[in-house]
Amino acid sequence: MQILIVEDEKRVADFICKGLRVEGYFCEQAHDGQSGLMLVKSHNFDVIILDRMLPDTDGISFLKHIRNLGISTPVLFLTALDDIEEKVQGLRAGADDYLTKPFDFEELLARIEVLSRRGANAPDLDENIIKLNDISISLTHRTVYKGNELIKMTAMEFDLLLFLAKSKGRVLSRERILNAVWQLNSDPLTNVVDVYINRLRKKFDLHQSESFIETLRGVGYRLNVN
Repeated sequence: MQILIVEDEKRVADFICKGLRVEGYFCEQAHDGQSGLMLVKSHNFDVIILDRMLPDTDGISFLKHIRNLGISTPVLFLTALDDIEEKVQGLRAGADDYLTKPFDFEELLARIEVLSRRGANAPDLDENIIKLNDISISLTHRTVYKGNELIKMTAMEFDLLLFLAKSKGRVLSRERILNAVWQLNSDPLTNVVDVYINRLRKKFDLHQSESFIETLRGVGYRLNVN
């Protein structure tokens, strides 16, 4: 079983990893949200142990982001925050379990075992591939096909396409796209959104009279598909 620990306290992460490896688990560590996100995008983990507070983001935002990407890996919040409202907020954001510090390692192992069984019994997300006309987006393998042709995508292009697909039919402002895909809360004073929208159009608009991404001037973008 492969487990990712996203925890900024290296001492705590080392302790958990050491114990998990003794139990026969494979363990990876990330000490901030950005590093954790890169690992989540590039590996298939069975369970993610996520700290509530991280140096560059908070666990809630991290969790919402990976859920928006279609990543359904079971997540266990591990945190010093034991307030009921905090727990409810974490569970509503998509967490599967919640354990407060200090914790008993035996209890942590038991919760990991339960979550791993839950993940193993979950339906394959490829049974629910997102379809956009002749475009197929695999959430499990992070691959995109146009008909039978595999379209090469960068990680950021895939994230943008997936966000547009999940918001099909809705008008999305540049600010909302920046926040959801690039995790930015302010204008970077670049045309990065427009650049990536044009990249997607070049990959998917061949032989079409109209783009599958509609521009609403002064407002934003909308996916123009069935």
